[in-house]
Amino acid sequence: MKIEVIKEEFSVCKVNDYQGINLTDKYCFIGKTDEECSLVCMTENVPSFTIEREDGWKALRLQGILDFSLVGVLAKIATILAEHNISIFAVSTYNTDYVFMKTSQFEKALTLLKENDYIVE
Repeated sequence: MKIEVIKEEFSVCKVNDYQGINLTDKYCFIGKTDEECSLVCMTENVPSFTIEREDGWKALRLQGILDFSLVGVLAKIATILAEHNISIFAVSTYNTDYVFMKTSQFEKALTLLKENDYIVE
């Protein structure tokens, strides 16, 4: 499987609402529950009205469109990284999955994935 390295640095944020979020940004992931409004965006685009934020995330994108019938794609990557104490934050879209990890662990994660036959570009 091919994995694309996304060059930008990301932040994970909590916001009161999504008014004022620029949904035309290159990357913008939002999640809303009955308890919170979350936003993952490029660090340079974190809105000023953010309640809480965690900076220092890098991302990988699983290349191609993943069929919904595929089983264990994200779990396998998570297991490889977890066995080496690398925690992840995953976001799924209709087409594919994005795997975020702290910048300090990113190069180690890339090496581990390559050692496990992933093509990292």
